[in-house]
Amino acid sequence: MSGALVLSAFTASTALGVGTAPLLAALRAGTSGLKPCDFETCDLPTWIGEVPGVDAVALPPELAAYHCRNNRLALLGLQADGFLDAARAAIARHGADRVALILGTSTSGILSAELAYRERAGGPGEGALPVWFDYRATHNTGSVASFVRDLLGLRGPAFAISTACSSSAKAFAAADRLIATGLADAAIVGGVDSLCLTTLYGFASLQLTSPEPCRPCDAGRRGLSIGEAAAFALLEPAQQPAPGAIVLAGWGESSDAHHMSAPHPEGRGSRAAMQQALARAGLQPAQVGYINLHGTATPANDSSEGAAVAAVFGHGVPCSSTKGMTGHTLGAAGGVEAVVSALALQHGLLPASVGTQTPDPAIDLPIVLSPQLAPGLRHVLSNSFGFGGSNCSLVLSRGEGA
Repeated sequence: MSGALVLSAFTASTALGVGTAPLLAALRAGTSGLKPCDFETCDLPTWIGEVPGVDAVALPPELAAYHCRNNRLALLGLQADGFLDAARAAIARHGADRVALILGTSTSGILSAELAYRERAGGPGEGALPVWFDYRATHNTGSVASFVRDLLGLRGPAFAISTACSSSAKAFAAADRLIATGLADAAIVGGVDSLCLTTLYGFASLQLTSPEPCRPCDAGRRGLSIGEAAAFALLEPAQQPAPGAIVLAGWGESSDAHHMSAPHPEGRGSRAAMQQALARAGLQPAQVGYINLHGTATPANDSSEGAAVAAVFGHGVPCSSTKGMTGHTLGAAGGVEAVVSALALQHGLLPASVGTQTPDPAIDLPIVLSPQLAPGLRHVLSNSFGFGGSNCSLVLSRGEGA
């Protein structure tokens, strides 16, 4: 089936609140949802982005096997902005076997395994895991896709992508391929990643967590702030998108093939992903009005991305990282920032790089330091770059005539 892919519905729940309303308010005001780390038993001098209300969510009784923080977060996010109803309406239009489901995640429900290990018979580190622990339905990377598939009664292609921080951006690209090859007529895409101890202590062991709210692209940046989020979008083809519709105009994927965790210092792979995305969208770099940077606030990532963006776009396109607002939501980051990009297009605004105080002079890009109106904004590029050099860039555009 040909035609542009329209984001006919989308939502994101982050540390700023549930749904797009608190996210949009924060984008307009330049405010952050980060707080000092108080998650579970974690004792680290860092800041986190925790979604409110996750612990109060109850799964439907028939899906109780999927009970874990990640799937509770998924359900909370699906219920926001009427997305669940929009998804069910799309399934009714296209058929349960013609709607694909592709979700990104990094650690899935690993918190359930962490909690289970504390309850091993004989004490921590000994004996069998408790009978309540269901690896397949919780810890397993595919758990969130299985949960959402069963919740919606889908029978088409359904899978999870786990390529670290590029996971849910790559879900958009995968959906486009499935629809283009005739394997689906529409797709539900996005990402869900929830806080867990492995992530917090793991990034701390790599000396990548900041003792203060993260400061992307700042000369004094000290590392990232871990967050959690659930973001979803419904992609449907349209021969002629309506004026003002948000369209997935292009995407690009690449691999640095450089290092297990460090990005290529000159951004070789990320540069290729951005160039592919522009080529698919049929755009020249000067036509992009805003770039949502991956911008993790780690020294190596920001420098690498800065070099890559400058090589492709020069030094004139406004850029910012919104991770100072939400934290780095890992496998959900691409989905969250696609929604941020869609809101920027819908409402004609340039989000600020919240937390950035003194832009690093070595990153020669025009960093947006406070929210700005941009009523003529038509094309936005969003970057998501993961550990191991897994890169994905998306171009979202606003339909003409709006």
